[in-house]
Amino acid sequence: MAKLKFQEVVLNITFHREGTKVIAYSPALNLSTCGDSMEQAKKRFEEMLPIFFEEVDNMGTLEDVLLECGWKKISHPHKHWQPPIPVGQYRKEIKIPCPA
Repeated sequence: MAKLKFQEVVLNITFHREGTKVIAYSPALNLSTCGDSMEQAKKRFEEMLPIFFEEVDNMGTLEDVLLECGWKKISHPHKHWQPPIPVGQYRKEIKIPCPA
């Protein structure tokens, strides 16, 4: 297998709590992990990224995975990937049914 070439991109990673765990999630890769703290979740996410890219490259699915996650392949002036660009986020109070 050919040695991977790399480019730098900026990923947005969100954190939220589920029970006693903190979840780290990147919408641009649809990838998540967890930890007992935000610091641990962040560390695990950073450790997981190279493994994730190595695995999808080994399976020959890197391009498919990135395209499915909304990335764009750019050819000009050189070949590279552009992650999905977040355009906003907001919080809204809503009402949902309660269990009986």
